[in-house]
This record gives sequence, C-alpha cells and structure tokens, in this order.
Amino acid sequence: MPGGITTESLAHDFMEAIHDGVSKHHDMPFFEGDSSKYAKSHANRLFGRDKPVHHILGGGKSADLLLWRNKTISAGALTGATIVWLIFEWLDYQFLTLASFVLFLGMIVQFVWSNASGFINRSQGGVPRLVLPEEYFVNIGRMVGVEVNRALDFLQNVSCGGDLKQFFLVVGALWATAIIGTWCNFLTLIYICFVAAHTLPVLYNRYEDEVDGFVNIVIGQLQHNYRKLDTSVLSRIPKAASFRNKKWD
Repeated sequence: MPGGITTESLAHDFMEAIHDGVSKHHDMPFFEGDSSKYAKSHANRLFGRDKPVHHILGGGKSADLLLWRNKTISAGALTGATIVWLIFEWLDYQFLTLASFVLFLGMIVQFVWSNASGFINRSQGGVPRLVLPEEYFVNIGRMVGVEVNRALDFLQNVSCGGDLKQFFLVVGALWATAIIGTWCNFLTLIYICFVAAHTLPVLYNRYEDEVDGFVNIVIGQLQHNYRKLDTSVLSRIPKAASFRNKKWD
C-alpha cells in the first residue's frame, strides 16, 4: 500500500489505542462503581448529541418501552418476541400453520361461548368480536412506503453522485450485510435487532459517561487511520466529475 501503510500497521495502531484507552479507564468510575467524579465534563457525548437518550429515541411510550421505564411492559414485549422466535425457529412452526391454529382456537372459543350463552342467561350478542381498524394498516403501509422510498433515494443518490468514496463505503456496508445474512435467517436477524434495541439503549443510558469516553477514543483512532488511508490511497482516486471534465476538454 502507498506511503508504507499496510493493513497490519493500521490494525496495530488501532489496537494500541484501544489498549491505552482501556488502561486509562481502569481508574474511572466504570470499574470502581463511583460515577460522581466522572461527570459530563470528561467526555463529549456520543456522536455529538446534546439531548437526553429518551428524547433521541423519539420520546413518548416508545422511548419508555426501550428504556424500561415500565419494567412490566418492556419485559412483556421482550418475552413475547422471544416466544415468537422460539416458536418459529426452535419448534419449526410455519406462519401459515400457526395462523390457522390460532384462528381455529378462536373459532372454538366463540362457538362454545355463543352456544353456552343460554345456560348462563346471556345473549349471543355478548360474544366478543375482534375488529381491526383500517387506519392501523393504512398507517403501517404509509410508514413502510416512506422508509423504503427514502432508502432507495439515498442509494440512487450515492450511485449517481460521483463520490467514489461514499459509493465504496455503501457498497462495502451492503456486502457486509449480505455476509451477515448468510449466518442467520431474516427472522433471527430481526430478533437480534429487537433484543439489541431493548438492551443497548438502557445500558447506555445507565453508563453513558463511561461509554462516551471509551467510544470517543475508538472513534478518534478510526478517524486518524482513515485520514492516513485517505491521504495515501483514497485521495488519489479520481471522481467521476473529473473524468467528465477531461472528456469534454
């Protein structure tokens, strides 16, 4: 690699920075259990944020759920997702089979309820019925459509923008995602993301000062290595606009 920079040297510098950061953090409250002295003045917030984690997560009930403000509801959501994952992955149920089984049980319950109403002096009109509002599906479809179009717009802007650095970064991220997809199926990947969303925010909210300090060290070293790589390799890659200018000249 030009400039004497190799993958081994970059990895060596990166691991040294992490080792130094961990050594410094051994004297900090994250390991000693006292966070009163290690306050906000010691480290910048992650990604430069200046708002609480609850506000960044959108506020309201969704943020309360992810931050375990109501432990019963949060534990119930995580337990429900785990049960669904176990049913489909460990018990090897198929969605059509499970849906048919649930509908079958529902019809049995309604049938018994309606026919036994005469014995308990109730009318058949008292049998509960499940009706899902149409607005619920409309809102879900609108939300999914907006996010899909936003993702497509971003990818097309990267493809046509002429910035080769950003293009290679996005292609590399998609390639890494494809590799991860070979390790597990889509349902397992969704479950992992769901568990991470219900554990990482609350842990970060509890130890944000310690995590911010360590992550800033790692990000600083990554930026330093990227600048070295950019100076020696990436900056020498011409952009598409320069090709077009040379062609017209």
